[in-house]
Amino acid sequence: MPLCLLLLPAVLFAQKDTTKKLRDVNISTSQLPQIQTIAPSQQITANDFDRYSAVNVADAIRDFPGVIIKDYGGIGGLKTVSVRGLGANHTAVLYDGVQINDAENGQVDLGRLNLNNVQQVTLYNGQPTNICQPARSFASASILSITTVKPNLSLDKPYQLTAGVKAGSFGLFNPYLQWQQRLSNNWSFIINSYTENANGQYKYLVNNGSTNTGQTRLGSDIAAQQVDGSLYWTKSDSNKFNFHINYYNSDRGLPGPVILYTPPPVGQRLWNQDFFSQAGYEYIWRTGFHLLLNTKFSQDFLHYFDPQFPNSVGGLDQHFTQREFYQSAALSYHLLQNWEVSYATDFSLNNMDADLPNFHYPTRITLLNVLATNLVLGKTTLQASLLNTNVTETVRTGTTTPNRNIYSPTLMATVKPFDDQSFQVRGFYKYIFRLPTFNELYYGFVTNTNLKPESTNQYDAGITYNKSLSGLLDYITFTTDAYYNNVTNKIVYIPNLYSGSSQNFGKVEIKGLDVSAKTQAKLGSDYMALLSVNYSYQQALNVTDPTSSEYLNQLPYIPKNTFAINAGINKGKIGIYYNQVISSSRYYNNNNSPDDELPSYAVGDLSIVYRSSAKHCPIVLSAAINNLFDKNYVVVQSYPMPGRSFRFSLQITI
Repeated sequence: MPLCLLLLPAVLFAQKDTTKKLRDVNISTSQLPQIQTIAPSQQITANDFDRYSAVNVADAIRDFPGVIIKDYGGIGGLKTVSVRGLGANHTAVLYDGVQINDAENGQVDLGRLNLNNVQQVTLYNGQPTNICQPARSFASASILSITTVKPNLSLDKPYQLTAGVKAGSFGLFNPYLQWQQRLSNNWSFIINSYTENANGQYKYLVNNGSTNTGQTRLGSDIAAQQVDGSLYWTKSDSNKFNFHINYYNSDRGLPGPVILYTPPPVGQRLWNQDFFSQAGYEYIWRTGFHLLLNTKFSQDFLHYFDPQFPNSVGGLDQHFTQREFYQSAALSYHLLQNWEVSYATDFSLNNMDADLPNFHYPTRITLLNVLATNLVLGKTTLQASLLNTNVTETVRTGTTTPNRNIYSPTLMATVKPFDDQSFQVRGFYKYIFRLPTFNELYYGFVTNTNLKPESTNQYDAGITYNKSLSGLLDYITFTTDAYYNNVTNKIVYIPNLYSGSSQNFGKVEIKGLDVSAKTQAKLGSDYMALLSVNYSYQQALNVTDPTSSEYLNQLPYIPKNTFAINAGINKGKIGIYYNQVISSSRYYNNNNSPDDELPSYAVGDLSIVYRSSAKHCPIVLSAAINNLFDKNYVVVQSYPMPGRSFRFSLQITI
């Protein structure tokens, strides 16, 4: 069946192209950031990755307001994202419109997603603004959308090769290669590959209450390789097809927690072998119909080894394999020029194998159906959707979770109250939930198949201002959004003496404020200054039990205040940029006692970029100093972050 689904779009290629060729118009102006959307959104493009000293997706989005990157440190350390205090399981990551799904853990390691082939990263609170989307795009509290580079070649130059290398601290050596090729007027492909090797060793300080002792972080080495190939068929912007294949392989150490007077455990290792293929077809008719088809198959293999785990066999040596078959179809229609309706249906089948005693071997079938509408009435835009989620789960041994059938509504609105279209007021409400992951249901000595979905009611109200200018400043943008999230049946892991299990434990209320401002200024004829400032306030309180000592305590790992500033100056071929991230103190458990408080930190990065050419071949040289002032800090308790480090890169395009 999956092979037939992959071939399904091909039958549509013979349809006649009905689009019109528009006359090209050249406009010379600074591009305004896209902030006036019906749902809050933030984006960063490939042109700005160097500004933020970013090498992976986690680096690229760390400045976004409302975003917390949970970082275990080092090059190969796990990096996940929490948006507006809801946790990583509530953020879906899309790769060219199709979700990267992990039914085992429910989280995506953003540190694995390098930026060599990425054109743009966009974060949506609520859901994307385009209603002709796969149903999965409506099924999470926030969406992180990754758009890859597409071939842009001509008859005069039907190919393009880009080669580069990054090297620096921790023994980093990371060469990469990209090949774009035009095959005909309609067909082209792009192939990306890289290898990354590092010993992962870095210095850190351990505070024993009176003195600081220098240590070296061991056991965080990594050897990773990735190959990604994409084939494109384009008749026009309204008739196109794509096919992707991606393979990732890694072998990395997992350094244990640093505990006072106790040597960190060593020897833990993690091996990953992940593969996916996906295909998409899009067609837009002049009659107002818009069709979008997507299909995907993925297989993820994980091998975990811990020689020091205290059990009768002298450690853990576990193997897990999960697979997913996915098919999506979406169709929208413009009833009127200002009124669009859509319907999308997604089918997915997930299963998991493991060599564990009494493992359940779960299989989950999920059917998503969503109806959506978008209506523009003068200066007002209204959007609504209703998602139905039907989940059936079976296991080979033991008991399983009950079937689920849940409806999730969303309402969004925006209005531009003045004749000047620069100012906008927006707001939305969304009810959404997340299912328990396979690990939460079936992993461990004590399992809990009675877990309920973790439900969230989201409320948001905000304003945006976006203005092009012709004086000293090229433009100015400003956004502010206040939000309230109410979480019920929160899934929490409860440890005990020998193991532990996941429980529906709590209720959470989250109140927050996201503020962002950007501008760009001309400083004379040769200089251009850029400035971006972001601020977040998050109050995430446990409101489970008024009689508990933890009632109204701040949730672990959520700072109340975060601040990020990025400033830079361009002069001709050279750009110098500084990025600063400041986080207030936060707690690493629910007690909120002074002993459980992680101190605030401020980390700054400096980068220098030089762009030139040799024999008409663009060359980019860059150098970055991360943690410029060599601050000693942690993001996750007992996992120290690296001090000052250096990275150099060279890239040439032929």
